[in-house]
Amino acid sequence: MPRIAGTDIPEYKKVVYSLRSVFGVGQKIAEDVVAQAKINPETRARDLTSDEVNRIQRILEKYPLEGDLRRMISDNINRLKRIKAYRGLRHSMGLPVRGQRTKVNSRTARGGGRKTVGSISKEAAAKAEAATTK
Repeated sequence: MPRIAGTDIPEYKKVVYSLRSVFGVGQKIAEDVVAQAKINPETRARDLTSDEVNRIQRILEKYPLEGDLRRMISDNINRLKRIKAYRGLRHSMGLPVRGQRTKVNSRTARGGGRKTVGSISKEAAAKAEAATTK
């Protein structure tokens, strides 16, 4: 199993798809890296030679990946929280940050999980009625 950027990549997938298991490598970067390294995109990851793996690693050193990228993202979010920007407040409250509506959707973000909306079952109505009479 080849190890690239501190991550074991899946060996039975094609190189372009297995590179995407590295945090920070998407479809475009994976295709660019394979093209720059002059590797056939149809090659499986297990068939890579050590020279090809080294070429891929050298090219990927130009990009922020794994721990560095995670640190950059968390630093950006913490900066937004520290300066009390609107986006930072939304992050700290665990609500959608990018303008999504919260009146109807985002139940998981607001809490509550699966709540029945509208009419309730007979058992739940009986329990609610019993609780109010006590």
